[in-house]
Amino acid sequence: MSIHVQRDKTGPMRQTVSIRKHVLTADQSVEGGGEDAGPDAHELYDAALASCKALTVLWYARRKGMALEDVLVDVESDRSQERQGLYKLKATLTFVGTLSDEERQQLLAVADKCPVHKLMTQVKTEIETVMAG
Repeated sequence: MSIHVQRDKTGPMRQTVSIRKHVLTADQSVEGGGEDAGPDAHELYDAALASCKALTVLWYARRKGMALEDVLVDVESDRSQERQGLYKLKATLTFVGTLSDEERQQLLAVADKCPVHKLMTQVKTEIETVMAG
């Protein structure tokens, strides 16, 4: 899979992000020199975690026949120690539906097993940056 990012010159910092057939806008906040036309890179990173948790919980609940009608995920980030090597994310999940306490606990545990959560916490990521020839 390839993701393509190209500057959208209608804004000073705006980027067009193309993923498969989907197009998103990324930007900096006004304070960061952009126009706040879309989320910044940190917010996209955080959103990847939130959406992965939601998708994983929905998939699991359907597979197990649970009466989960919806799952809401809110992610808060604490960037205060990022330069010291610690980036904190807190994901709060709300389960909507007629679920037992046991099912709610199962869904909470499953949320921690989503692929992006694992990627962020258990996998060493290697990044190679090269110049196009």
